[in-house]
Amino acid sequence: MSNVKKIKNHKFQEMRITSILPSSNLEQSKAFFQNVLGLNLISEDPYGVELEGLDSVMRLSLVQQFTPQAFTILGFKVSDIDSEVKSLTTKGVIFEYYDSLDQDELGIWTSPSDAKVAWFKDPEGNVLSLTQYPF
Repeated sequence: MSNVKKIKNHKFQEMRITSILPSSNLEQSKAFFQNVLGLNLISEDPYGVELEGLDSVMRLSLVQQFTPQAFTILGFKVSDIDSEVKSLTTKGVIFEYYDSLDQDELGIWTSPSDAKVAWFKDPEGNVLSLTQYPF
């Protein structure tokens, strides 16, 4: 049994979570997330852009300098990863291949839990992922 206690009825459980990604070029990032990935534009101001998916909000936050990390910073849960990878590939998205993983010809890796994962980068170099869970 876990030592972590669940907090019931905490006000944060009812709040919508917003992920924040850095961008040194808001127009380029906005175009990618809106036109390539299909997220809906909610708002924009001189400091950032907010986009919306099914039940989540993402803010692209303007930064002057940015060094992308080597790990995944944002993921999307999908129901058919093969179709999504093929669709994004036709839109110019390039999927990442990692030497340490046994990925198929589309770049999809099957994890020990049978989740299927594929990685790609946004225009800033942020590593994003698609995941199809087995359940």
